Amino acid sequence: MSLGSPAAGQPFDRYGRSARAVRGMVSAARPEAAQAGVAMLQAGGNAVDAAVACGFALGVVEPAASGIGGGGFMILRLAHLPEAVVVDFRETAPAAARPDLYRHGADGKVLGLASSVGGLAAGVPGEVAGLLYALEHFGSGRLTRAQVMAPAIAWARAGYPVTRFLSELLHECAHLIRRSPPCAALYLRDGQPLPLGSAVRNPDLGAVLERIAEQGADAFYRGGLARRIAEGVRADGGILTAEDLAGYQVKVRRPVAGSYRGHTILSVPPASSGGAHLVQLLNILENFDLRASGWGSAGSLHLWAEALKLVFADRAAYMADSDFVPVPLAGLCAKSYARDLAGRIHPERLMPPPGPGDPFPHESSSTTSYAVMDGAGGMVACTKSLNDFFAGTMVPGLGFIMNAHMDDFVTLPGSVNSVQPGKRPLSSMSPALVLDPHGRPLLTVGSPGASRIFPTVAQVISNVVDFAMPLQEAIDAPRLFQADRGGLDVEGRVALSAYQGLAALGHAVLVHPDFDYFFGGVHAVLGDPESGILTGGADPRRDGQAFGL
Repeated sequence: MSLGSPAAGQPFDRYGRSARAVRGMVSAARPEAAQAGVAMLQAGGNAVDAAVACGFALGVVEPAASGIGGGGFMILRLAHLPEAVVVDFRETAPAAARPDLYRHGADGKVLGLASSVGGLAAGVPGEVAGLLYALEHFGSGRLTRAQVMAPAIAWARAGYPVTRFLSELLHECAHLIRRSPPCAALYLRDGQPLPLGSAVRNPDLGAVLERIAEQGADAFYRGGLARRIAEGVRADGGILTAEDLAGYQVKVRRPVAGSYRGHTILSVPPASSGGAHLVQLLNILENFDLRASGWGSAGSLHLWAEALKLVFADRAAYMADSDFVPVPLAGLCAKSYARDLAGRIHPERLMPPPGPGDPFPHESSSTTSYAVMDGAGGMVACTKSLNDFFAGTMVPGLGFIMNAHMDDFVTLPGSVNSVQPGKRPLSSMSPALVLDPHGRPLLTVGSPGASRIFPTVAQVISNVVDFAMPLQEAIDAPRLFQADRGGLDVEGRVALSAYQGLAALGHAVLVHPDFDYFFGGVHAVLGDPESGILTGGADPRRDGQAFGL
């Protein structure tokens, strides 16, 4: 019996988010998108067909988090492939970008929020190229591009409801929406956010998607549509050109690989830091008996917080696009390096503020994530993003928001992650696959949440592996976050004794609401290799839902 499998007890699901099935499962941040993926499985498609349909649909029904103006990473493993594959469709810096692209004030901050809002924040989007590359090269071959994109087109034309979560975002981001007349026309009514339950209809986006479905990626990256995108971004202060769009390339990469208590961990390499630091974090924690410390205890949470400090110190020092900068991946992921770092953690006191370690000798917020498994053992995890909610340019007449991911670069010269033309900005996205100790598919998982992403994914993996939690309980459980400096963020519902114990150890604890989307929105599928049962879990911190076939 696999750890955390539903047969170990009734799954914990007080919010009605989870599902169980045998032939396939999709979990995503909107039910419409999960249903789009399941429809592909029902039509004879595989996990990749389902993932591509789900991805395009999410760009319609969860428009602030991702879409065809953005980019991301997909990791997939299919039974007939010799190894897992990463499809990297992260945005790139335009050709005119330079390390000194942004002007800074005396306080060191970018003037006018130019790196995070509007046209100058836009990188070259990769989502259309990436999703269609995955479909062409790893899909079943049974479904056409038009079939896979049909649900997204239908939702754009027919409309989808404003949910509680979307309503909150519309109110929080109304000032950003108002700066863009085409965005305001979609999401505001008489200058105010659309009311809860009202329909968002986006025929302009439907027309763009229909054109892509008919003509392929070239419809987006070349010709009249590409010129309109570039002109719209430049009108909003950007530097994107039609030539930048025409030159975009998907990268196919080998996954970052590691293990945790006998389970294989596979995730994405740079330009995402997430995969390597997910492995590194779990490697450090493997040196401690978390089960003996007790889930949610002050001692256990202290170990997580100290390990995260060490990981974030290394992230700042070493991580960038490995096509431009040498990144010591093997050292960062090495068990021996993790043992060295673990030796710096004292179970009963805080370590001094850590600098980066030396991995070289060991060499040998607006985002969405979804998960798919099919009945043949196919696994897909995909995380994709626009960066901050509603911060990007919306080109008139096209219906989608451009990314604001240039802000993921260091905006001053001199860093491994400084701006360079063609470079991919550093990310924390870490869609991951977990295999059981026999190499069989166990878990596909991912989350949004900026730098909280890989800590969140690691906590869910630990909940399943260390504590045998049913999947939905592992997702619902309270979370923490600790970067290299600052306080310890802890979600509500952790015991008061744990808060008191952390404070006694010297942690500056900041308590968040019980279910705070600050800590991401995990969507995952857990397979039981013995019974063949698939369990989908979805995060109540977002509008997530799992559906199975």
